[in-house]
Amino acid sequence: MIPFARSNRVSGLIQKVLSEIMQKDIGDPRLKMATITAVEVSRDLKLARIYFTTPDGEQKKDAAIKGFNSARGFIKRTLAQELGLKYMPDIKFFYDESLEYGSRIDSLIKLTKDKNGTDSSTY
Repeated sequence: MIPFARSNRVSGLIQKVLSEIMQKDIGDPRLKMATITAVEVSRDLKLARIYFTTPDGEQKKDAAIKGFNSARGFIKRTLAQELGLKYMPDIKFFYDESLEYGSRIDSLIKLTKDKNGTDSSTY
């Protein structure tokens, strides 16, 4: 069994607690529909990169980033209280484009299958 690094455990914990904070404590309308998709914490636990997505995709990305940046102090303070870490990592927010990228690739594959007349039920 491969042991998980501490940074991986902290990443999962931050994602869980941050999702709860967003549901219960943050009233900013720019963040209402944002979803935390991933959290990556550096091995030295000094930086947490938080990835999010919005249902409207690129259209609401800038507003959501501004909302996260304005709530950064509150979020970091609340996370620190909930997690009880000796040192709370600095947090930075990034829009996660992987869902849209995957959706685009999927539509291109379907388009190619339709053009070639291949039956998609064989896959």
